[in-house]
Amino acid sequence: MTTHVLILCTHNSARSVLSEGMLNHWAKKLGKDVQAHSAGSAPSGRINPFAVEALQNAGVDTSGYYSKSWDQFSQDDAPPLSIVITVCDSAAAEQCPVFFGASRVGGQPVKVHWGYPDPSNAEGGDEGKRRAFELTRQAIGYRMLQLLQLPLEDLSKAELQQALADIYKS
Repeated sequence: MTTHVLILCTHNSARSVLSEGMLNHWAKKLGKDVQAHSAGSAPSGRINPFAVEALQNAGVDTSGYYSKSWDQFSQDDAPPLSIVITVCDSAAAEQCPVFFGASRVGGQPVKVHWGYPDPSNAEGGDEGKRRAFELTRQAIGYRMLQLLQLPLEDLSKAELQQALADIYKS
């Protein structure tokens, strides 16, 4: 059964899109039955072009990606979510979305916070932003590889929660 992962950030334009792209990219390469989705509580309606560039430069297919509301993941036809990850930077006093949607299979998904500074706020003009997006993509990609190494189908919710928290600490 496919493990569906929803990655949230307020505007669904940068970090959550980088996360969706990297998790789907690595899952496909590793033959893992994991599907990433991203959304926002207040979607901007556009994906940051630096996010698209960073993903494409890493060989990630971004066709079909768009900024969307988390509301569609609470609909009856939404995929059954196993994991919800927020990627906003609460250390920078950013308001992280809190997702209340329940999976129809097994109740509430496991929720975890993996914060990253917003690369959109990087200094140094376009080159500074390009660098920040690439470094964020690499950091996210590393965590997504760690997630994919977990025996997802064998872990209890409590064990999965702890394993995801440990990944964030590493």
